[in-house]
Amino acid sequence: MPLSHRWTLTRYLIEERRRFPGASGDLNALLLDVSLACKAIARVVAFGSLGDGLSQMPTEPVGGDLNVQGEVQKPLDVISNEVFMRMNEWNGHLAGMASEEMDEPRQIPKAYPRGKYLLVFDPLDGSSNIDVNVAVGSIFSILRAPQDVIDSGRDVVESDFLQPGAKQIAAGYAIYGPTTMLVLSVGNGVAGFTLNPNLGEFVLTHPDLKVPVDTSEFAINSSNSRFWEPPVKRYVDECLAGKTGPRGRDFNMRWIASMVAEAHRIMMRGGVFMYPRDNKDPSKAGRLRLLYEANPIGFIMEQAGARCSTGRQPMLGVQPTSLHQRIGLVFGSKNEVERIERYHNDSTNRGAETPLFAERSLFRD
Repeated sequence: MPLSHRWTLTRYLIEERRRFPGASGDLNALLLDVSLACKAIARVVAFGSLGDGLSQMPTEPVGGDLNVQGEVQKPLDVISNEVFMRMNEWNGHLAGMASEEMDEPRQIPKAYPRGKYLLVFDPLDGSSNIDVNVAVGSIFSILRAPQDVIDSGRDVVESDFLQPGAKQIAAGYAIYGPTTMLVLSVGNGVAGFTLNPNLGEFVLTHPDLKVPVDTSEFAINSSNSRFWEPPVKRYVDECLAGKTGPRGRDFNMRWIASMVAEAHRIMMRGGVFMYPRDNKDPSKAGRLRLLYEANPIGFIMEQAGARCSTGRQPMLGVQPTSLHQRIGLVFGSKNEVERIERYHNDSTNRGAETPLFAERSLFRD
């Protein structure tokens, strides 16, 4: 697509909405507000310690605070969370929000109208990499609020958000690296937008992203290898054996420790990412969060022809049981994820295909 003819995010959303003539247009406004939050966070991240007030902010926990996950809240975590809330609480499209950084769901202030959607987000994934100038990002997911919330306008509660990933209607991530990109799915494939700093607009640069089904790259934190379950150890050992091993080819290992950056690399050129369940802490079913990380990334990957799994079952079929539930996560090039699933299931068959799920979108009312 010639540069002069590239669509902005606004035009892309308008064209998507036209597929559903009866749509109210709420998705356009909501996603544009989310994109505005991502632009604001991109600017804060880009300025780093040069930003107003940030150079004086502590690098230790803010006010001694840890988030609900027991993780240090860095200044940019707090700022990014505030940006997401303020940019989206007033628009009248949301019934409530939930964030990795907050213990409880965020209510829409009484001064603003309430809508029919729920916004779930990780405002700054990989923030521990800020200090070393490695790419970080934001992840978000949009769900439809339960009908009784829409009808009554009551405050949202935790159970309203406990919907399997298959019920997501839109999801995306922004990556703040050498360029800022927004990767988005509204249930009709995946599109990538690059922030044009001259226009201040996200411009469509990757109109139909597809993850290659085969790969020779994998990403895993090998320092945890002593805690891995046998299927994961088997898979990694076979990759490391290279041409002389059972796979008959060499593999490269990557590890950035920023899931948005890992997902973006896989989206651009293929690969498989593993943060599996292990026995390091038997009380935890995994390291990553189901609602804020695994489900939105799973939705995007599935829409791009990839596969997302717990290792044992399709990620988008998991029924959440708590707002901050952790889970094991494997995603990426379809053939490799299916192999990992076979090893977990100890079976020679490939298992049932993960459904691509019926086309759905917030455009459809």
